[in-house]
Amino acid sequence: MEAIQTLLLNLSSNIDSTTLRQLNIICTSMLSMTGRVTMLGISRWAGKGGSYRTIQRFFQKIICWEKLNWIIAQKKINKMDVIIFAGDATTITKSGKCTSGIGRFFSSIYSTTVKGLSFQCISLINVTTKSSWPLLIEQIAPKEKSETNKTKDKAPVKRGKGRPKGSKNKNKDIVELKAEMIQLKGMISKIKTLISNVLTPVYFVYDGALGNNAGAQMVIQSGLHLISKLKYNSALFLPWDGEYSGKGAPRKYGSGLNCRAIDNKYLVFESTEDGILTRTFQLQVLSKSFANMLNITVIFKKNVSTGKERHIILFSTDLSLAWNSIVEYYSLRFQIEFNFRDAKQFWGLEDFMVIKQVCVTNAANIAFFMVNLSQSLLLDSQIESINDLKTNYHGMRYIEEILKWLPKNSDIIKSNVLNEHILALGRIHPLQMAA
Repeated sequence: MEAIQTLLLNLSSNIDSTTLRQLNIICTSMLSMTGRVTMLGISRWAGKGGSYRTIQRFFQKIICWEKLNWIIAQKKINKMDVIIFAGDATTITKSGKCTSGIGRFFSSIYSTTVKGLSFQCISLINVTTKSSWPLLIEQIAPKEKSETNKTKDKAPVKRGKGRPKGSKNKNKDIVELKAEMIQLKGMISKIKTLISNVLTPVYFVYDGALGNNAGAQMVIQSGLHLISKLKYNSALFLPWDGEYSGKGAPRKYGSGLNCRAIDNKYLVFESTEDGILTRTFQLQVLSKSFANMLNITVIFKKNVSTGKERHIILFSTDLSLAWNSIVEYYSLRFQIEFNFRDAKQFWGLEDFMVIKQVCVTNAANIAFFMVNLSQSLLLDSQIESINDLKTNYHGMRYIEEILKWLPKNSDIIKSNVLNEHILALGRIHPLQMAA
């Protein structure tokens, strides 16, 4: 229990003493409890000072969670470590009609749209330690239903060949951002301002949802380089390296790129393992939908025995970034998925039953705050998993209750046998007691 208090004391300059005391009670309760992580469940394990009404008051407060998350994460980040930004959205299922922000969102788990809530998360990923620290979590507003037209839509008019008369060239640097991108841009700005005195990350990693010109321009406008993924069938072109014909504008696009027949001069890595041939290519290409040249890394895989082939296209707006860094940084993006898993499985992201906007925001943010807190506790101890961490605090909670009923001069209090047996119950890995 002292370890939690020590970590939370660092937050005293950002929240008042009452909120800090309540947060201490809630964090200890969440580490000790079993069952669904709801306000009622937390209060049942909170003990003295953690009544249901107290928990309600805490969830109704406006708290700057990104500052608290940054304080916890900063203690475990070395200034010499390589740090990148990563972002992703997660969806949780909810029923009913009254929960703030409820709507229909796509869920990768169900591979379809589901009724629930969606949250956008930006995390700091430590490339050196391969760990992710979620800092800022915001709820995504549901899309409004488009009004249905009473009259039937007319068939589109086919235009003739060639360029329409009076049309002008479009500046691809100027893009219209969707609501999600505007929100994401604002979140990046908040995090950059928050950590500017300590860290200056250069790269922002996101999945294929930002694999378009609008996403690339949004990240570039935020002062970062984007690392993302393109569609496997993206139309890409090599830069034109021929001579100028002397008429019109200089030619920009060369031959189209076939990702499964790339020239070997772009090959940077090749290996065969378990009958799978892997070839990695890096080159700079153009796309008619992007404003800037792209630095792409194509990973081609082929099953030698069956002949089946597959490829993926990763890209960066930084033309000087090495291929192995692109692959490593994009692979580390998946660490944020582990944050989502832990927040849902252990810290109540799927369990909360509040409906007001402030309460929903606090319920989601405390789940990710517990992800950071538990990760910090694991690094400071010999415990190997969150399951064992919760088992350890669960046992400590029982020991506290047992000691209350024992005589003050009982010999069992002086022995570690009780601790060794109770703290070892339900653990996955064996308990390592200090010598």
